Amino acid sequence: MRVRARHPAAALWLAALLAGAAPAMAQGPMQIAPPVAPPASTAKPTHPTHPAAAPRRVKSTTVRPQAPAPAAQAPAASPGREPDLAYGAYQRGYYLTAFAEATKRINEKGDPKAMTLLAELYANGLGVPNNDVEAVKWYSLAAERGDRNAMFALAMFRLGGRGGPRDPAAATRLLAEAAKLGHAAAAYDLGLLYLEGQQFPQDVPRAAQLFQMAAKAGNPEAQYALATLYKDGRGVPQNTAEATRLMGLAAQADLLDAEVEYAIALFNGTGVAKDEPGAVALLRKAAMRGSPIAQDRLARVLAAGRGVPAPDPVGATMWHLIAKAGGASDTDLDDFVAKQTPEVRAAGEKAAKPWLDVIKQSHS
Repeated sequence: MRVRARHPAAALWLAALLAGAAPAMAQGPMQIAPPVAPPASTAKPTHPTHPAAAPRRVKSTTVRPQAPAPAAQAPAASPGREPDLAYGAYQRGYYLTAFAEATKRINEKGDPKAMTLLAELYANGLGVPNNDVEAVKWYSLAAERGDRNAMFALAMFRLGGRGGPRDPAAATRLLAEAAKLGHAAAAYDLGLLYLEGQQFPQDVPRAAQLFQMAAKAGNPEAQYALATLYKDGRGVPQNTAEATRLMGLAAQADLLDAEVEYAIALFNGTGVAKDEPGAVALLRKAAMRGSPIAQDRLARVLAAGRGVPAPDPVGATMWHLIAKAGGASDTDLDDFVAKQTPEVRAAGEKAAKPWLDVIKQSHS
């Protein structure tokens, strides 16, 4: 099993750390097995939910009108609170207007959220040329003034070496500060560092606490990570039902690995009421999204006719060939396909061909 990391470097060690943590169930006719070692994650750092930042006073007169952007609603102001015109413009794609309004708020009020917004504009080259050094300056000013989104964004810059040298120690400190202020993604990333045990001594119970904080805030990666710990009893008491519940929440958020794991739990009735048709529907969804594990398990249930009106040897052949090309080999399905009539094999191969062509191209 694997937990997603929010930056590529973390994804690599985390995949290795959790791969094989839970033994796969026997692949008998009544069950389908959980994945043992899924592909490496491609998750990326999350940008702050309320962008911003900048260290020098900027004259708003340097900002010129911008062409209209797609319409969108600016965030509604709470009663008695001044509306955030800068962030409203940012959400609607009026980046120069956002820059001007953020600059005004900084010059007049020293607003740290406006600083974070300027940093986000510089970091992504929105309305202004990309400038990581300038982004770091504004993120730093906003972080010093207690803005948790700036702390998180600056931590990602320190981890990635953007706008300055890599500084894992500073990144860890910033993540801890943002997590204390309730930033879910920061709590999740800090949990990964405790799970890794390289930046400081490994502390799985502390990682579980941080994942719990982020999971309660609705972070699907943290829900998946915490589910993995509950399933294996690492850092928390083993609790299959809680593991499955959290996996279901992450699956509802379209986290691909969670969809596969939850589908398998549904099929086997592990920690949840058994629901083979529901499992097949979720496996099909994950298979269509390109998961070789889901494609393999879908081929198995179609071959057995479980959760579907009748066995589907053509569909089973198709998905087996696709899964195998994607790296999920299965000798039982090899034997199944070999025993089919030439007509069934030909139909399965024809249905699989568009997928196989894409996979072949991706490997060339």
